[in-house]
Amino acid sequence: MRDLQRNRLALSTVVTTLIILVVSVLLAGVVSYFAINVTSTRVQEESVHLTKQHVWHDGDSSSQAAFLMINTGGRDLVIDKISVRGQESLWTTVFYNVTSDSISDDLPYVSGMDNETEVDLGNESYDYKFLVAGNDITVRSGFSIIVYITSPDSISVNDIGLTVGMTVHTSQAMYYKECNVEATG
Repeated sequence: MRDLQRNRLALSTVVTTLIILVVSVLLAGVVSYFAINVTSTRVQEESVHLTKQHVWHDGDSSSQAAFLMINTGGRDLVIDKISVRGQESLWTTVFYNVTSDSISDDLPYVSGMDNETEVDLGNESYDYKFLVAGNDITVRSGFSIIVYITSPDSISVNDIGLTVGMTVHTSQAMYYKECNVEATG
């Protein structure tokens, strides 16, 4: 015991060990905090709500599909491809309207859809005018997109009452919903 009291290095060894231990724990904490901060700010996921999906057939030769897609995520999204029953829809058959409005009414069947068609969705002051998709479609964060597809492949009169799948492909994910094929009349 006497040697420890006279030895000046004994106390400094303990203090040095504690300092090294505290510094290493703080350094590990700072590195962990930095890694979590970098990954959480750089990686924002898409968050999409797909709703009001319909597929119609008129009983003769015409079919149509429609859905509402709401971008609820913190980033913009790009729609790369839309397929009905596994068949990709050509962009020339896809009509869309991107809006910040809240759509509460269901989507109606629209015969003879073209780029001059206006659809009334319950908003008294505004009818929605649709554009032909020429390429990938961009939807800003917080916006909704109403999509109509004229003559989706492989939908026939024999499919009325059957369930078909619709898939929306974005740059980061695929969103799949099923619905029954309805008769228009």
